[in-house]
Amino acid sequence: MSRATLILLCLAAGLLIGVGAAALIPWATAGAVFAARPVGTLWLNGLQMTVIPLVVTLLITGVASTAQAAQAGRIAGRAIMTFLALVTLTATMAALVTPGLLHLLPIPREAAAALKAALGHAEPVAPPPPIAEFVTGIVPTNIFAAATNNALLSLILFTLAFAFAITRIEGEGRGLLLRFFTAIRDAMLVLIGWVLWLAPLGVFALAFVVGATAGGGAFGALAHYITIIASVGVLVMLMAYGVAGLAARVPLPRFARALAPAQAVAISTQSSLASLPAMIEGTKTLRIAPATAGLVLPMAVAMFRATQPAMNVAVALYIADWFGIVPGMASIAAAVVVAILCSLGSASLPSQITFFASIAPVCVALGVPAAPLGLLIAVETIPDIFRTLGNVSMDLAATATVSRLSGTIDEDTP
Repeated sequence: MSRATLILLCLAAGLLIGVGAAALIPWATAGAVFAARPVGTLWLNGLQMTVIPLVVTLLITGVASTAQAAQAGRIAGRAIMTFLALVTLTATMAALVTPGLLHLLPIPREAAAALKAALGHAEPVAPPPPIAEFVTGIVPTNIFAAATNNALLSLILFTLAFAFAITRIEGEGRGLLLRFFTAIRDAMLVLIGWVLWLAPLGVFALAFVVGATAGGGAFGALAHYITIIASVGVLVMLMAYGVAGLAARVPLPRFARALAPAQAVAISTQSSLASLPAMIEGTKTLRIAPATAGLVLPMAVAMFRATQPAMNVAVALYIADWFGIVPGMASIAAAVVVAILCSLGSASLPSQITFFASIAPVCVALGVPAAPLGLLIAVETIPDIFRTLGNVSMDLAATATVSRLSGTIDEDTP
């Protein structure tokens, strides 16, 4: 049994046992909740303590690998610029569309209130500052204070500048710093792996508290969450067809034929890497030069996750709506920027690590609690199908776009 399946089963068991205990033995439920809540909180704290060092080291190593790839040639540089443009487009789409989806299909308010009460220890990180204060506070005066105060956008801005500065120094010093931050990154991944090893226990404790406090409505609320977040993934997938038709000027029936086998693999494996051979085969249908496909597609799979910033912004906005928080435009813009930057270094991580490490900073930038992520990570298996579908679709559309920009699509080949 995979760990993701085990965590999902622990979520269901915790909710069912919590709901049953509240209905059948209410006199004992309060004590059980009192005992289970610290277990879930400790596990959440273990996840959250890894966020800042992991984000910093992932950004530094991610920027270094991106800069190295960009130096590999003109087509690689075009590919990276195309990837950045597309993740900006998808993240912006999610910021605009998610509030509309929540307006058309609102969270069941009774269930939302009960879930909020169950996670009552989760408080917003900070109220959104006025726009002038937000703009002037982006550049930190004290980077350690920014880390302590969860000023993630300021910390990420400094880290990004520092990472680019590393790429400009002499080879020996650059190599030393990159090895140092790579070692910290690898150690943090081991640490978060240990924390995730305890995820079945932590998720069960959280789910029990939610079930005992919120009742059966918790199941409906989680189903609603899956529907909204998966819808954003579907929209990213549909955007890939638009990119292929408008930017790459590929006839849509041809693009659909080329993409269908890779989508089938994506659904069955939930892995962009496993879909790579089918995508490379699809480039023949799109008449992309093998040299371009052989360079751009592996880069896309290794570095580019079109759905990650979009769906991560959607998750943070969902939590905001869940807790009745109305973020300002400045906070939403900050969340979009943070989501894009966090996607630079986390693309090759396992989905469970990516989920928390890349969404928690977005929540902080938006001013919403990150604690609900400990519960939502348990149902990520279902949205992850749509994440992979969107990624594979946009990978192929981006490759066709780069090929069009580079003049390596052969229009005359039958």
